[in-house]
Amino acid sequence: MQTEQVLWGTCHADANSMPFAPEQAILKGSDLAERLNLNSGLGVTKYLTESRTEPELKGRRGKALGGRDKLKGEADIQTAQAANQFMDLVRYKSGSGEVEDGQILASRDMHKGMGATVEAVLKNGIWSVVVQRKLKSDNAGDVSIEAGKIYNFGFAIHDDYTSARYHHVSFGYKLALDNDKAEVNAKAQ
Repeated sequence: MQTEQVLWGTCHADANSMPFAPEQAILKGSDLAERLNLNSGLGVTKYLTESRTEPELKGRRGKALGGRDKLKGEADIQTAQAANQFMDLVRYKSGSGEVEDGQILASRDMHKGMGATVEAVLKNGIWSVVVQRKLKSDNAGDVSIEAGKIYNFGFAIHDDYTSARYHHVSFGYKLALDNDKAEVNAKAQ
């Protein structure tokens, strides 16, 4: 993602397993059920506030936190997509070795993307994980990485068999190819 969004900016109090998550019956009957795939049984997934009109962020006067029901129109979502206002996502499941690739904007969409490979080794209680993917992509929802530009990235690690709410999230980092202003700077050899 190329905006100044931190990793936890995709989690909201009305997402699945969170305190203000709506009941499945409310979701299935909503106007947004089809657009957000709310009939899948997954509930409200991660989303970016850029995809919502007026998300409630403070919860004043008893208002429920979140913006699941404030989805912008499809034209606005497509404009945000074209402007790279999404989060490119690669997910690795150590138990099964499964690698998933997708994006987050209006919802989490694990659409296969351009694909990534992951090599992971647990040795002496320490995981070493290498994620590889192509730098350039023509798939919507994939960020193409160019030398000199700076990109935001972060990590989320689920531990102790958690699959939803309880996980460790890093602060945001800056990644670049040949740019000393980034915290993680890969230099050409």
